[in-house]
Amino acid sequence: MTPEAPGPEGTRPTPTRRRPGGRTARIRTQVLDAVRAELGEHGYDGLSMDAVAARAGVHRTTVYRRWGDVGGLLADVLDAASDDDWVPPDTGSLEGDLAALNQEIQAALIAQPPIVAALIAASFRSEKAAHAQQRLWENRYARCEIIVSRAVRRGELLPHTDARRLLIAATAPLYHQLVLLRTPPDPQLPGHAARTAAFAAAASAFAEPPSASDT
Repeated sequence: MTPEAPGPEGTRPTPTRRRPGGRTARIRTQVLDAVRAELGEHGYDGLSMDAVAARAGVHRTTVYRRWGDVGGLLADVLDAASDDDWVPPDTGSLEGDLAALNQEIQAALIAQPPIVAALIAASFRSEKAAHAQQRLWENRYARCEIIVSRAVRRGELLPHTDARRLLIAATAPLYHQLVLLRTPPDPQLPGHAARTAAFAAAASAFAEPPSASDT
């Protein structure tokens, strides 16, 4: 953060999510694109309000007034990701859906510049970004629950399979290897992690515990 910033992160309220139109929408797009580019090139420590404003071609006062600080910018980038129309893949089988999902995750994590990985890292440095990252995870997991619902309808899984636990088990190896261990991408990993999770799910490893009314 530059000396010209109005104060440390957290001194202003987090911007309210909205979908503006017209000139406001254009400015938001320009600024958020600039944030992604700056973050991908320079990381969290190199991200500044002034650099974003300059790259976006927007007056710095506009950026400070709307987003407040770097945390506000990061939070809006993450929140904007939830406004897309992404849907999980439908390949016709649980293992296939999970493998295709993992392929998308791996592609995003190893893309250059490393924007997704940089956003994840930034969420450990910024409270606002951390909250926005959590909202994004919740959004993505909620959308992906249909993968499990389809598998139940096809008879691949028993009803009452815990979708969240299954999805975490299927995707966690990608984040562990690529984000935590920073190992080179393994083209076999997306499919292997999907297969392992699908086998475990078929064996009822992710069955929801019985409720009090069932006992």
